[in-house]
Amino acid sequence: MFDSGFGGLSVARAVIDLAPHEDLVYVGDTGRYPYGPRPLAQVREYSLQIARWLVMEHDVKMIVIACNTAAAALENDPSVGSLGVPVIGVIEPGSRSLQRATATGRVGVIGTIGTIASGAYQKVIGEMDPSLMLSCAACPGFVEFVERGEMRSEQVTVLAERLLAPLKEEKIDALLLGCTHYPFLARTISEVMGRDVTLVSSADETAFEIRRVLDGDGAAAGRTGQGRRLFFSSGDTDWFRGEGTMLLGEDLGPVHAIEWDNLSGSGNLRTPGKLGGPRKAAGGKETPC
Repeated sequence: MFDSGFGGLSVARAVIDLAPHEDLVYVGDTGRYPYGPRPLAQVREYSLQIARWLVMEHDVKMIVIACNTAAAALENDPSVGSLGVPVIGVIEPGSRSLQRATATGRVGVIGTIGTIASGAYQKVIGEMDPSLMLSCAACPGFVEFVERGEMRSEQVTVLAERLLAPLKEEKIDALLLGCTHYPFLARTISEVMGRDVTLVSSADETAFEIRRVLDGDGAAAGRTGQGRRLFFSSGDTDWFRGEGTMLLGEDLGPVHAIEWDNLSGSGNLRTPGKLGGPRKAAGGKETPC
């Protein structure tokens, strides 16, 4: 699982609650966050680099893109198929939740500049239910407040009132938090939007999708008890552990540092930590993970 920073921990929390026996490797690319304002082509390169590293270094059986901007950047990208494992994003699960949550058919999506500009939600929701009246709004600045741990400040409330005003005027009754950072601002967003608007997070629906795919492929962990969890950050690991523990709701333990040599290269670990061991290729020959 990966995200530009801490936001994906909302998805990680849902997965841990639903499937605690699964091993989890989480990469927070805090050294290069935020992804939202970056060109989608650059986000695509970052995302594929992290995904390939997870497959090669940790022999993962699934990639979870716990970042709306990254998921939008990789939408329909043929390179995803070369990873050799199922890839689950947050856009389709979130869209399904939004469809179920509305009573009036007037819905909204908020996200980063990159996510909204990509048109990914507009495309998925339009194909899923053309009768829905969709309004979208980019919310620059929300991610930065979460990354600083400022979820209830006066400044973030003022920003939310300004950015969400157009959606209030549209009289929507369901609002999808189209960035995995945004659930951490749910209380502020709810106060601004009012009690008649249902907030929808993609985290739980994504966790259900992950379990469905693993069960369908016969790849679910065949054991009970708690799986092993590893956390990596490309930025300040102490900061990641402190903020991440607060957001995840439990101690992350050691956070391993990772450095990206270049866009096309692999990650260079300064603190080792792996799940799994060498994989066996056809014929029984061992290949490095």
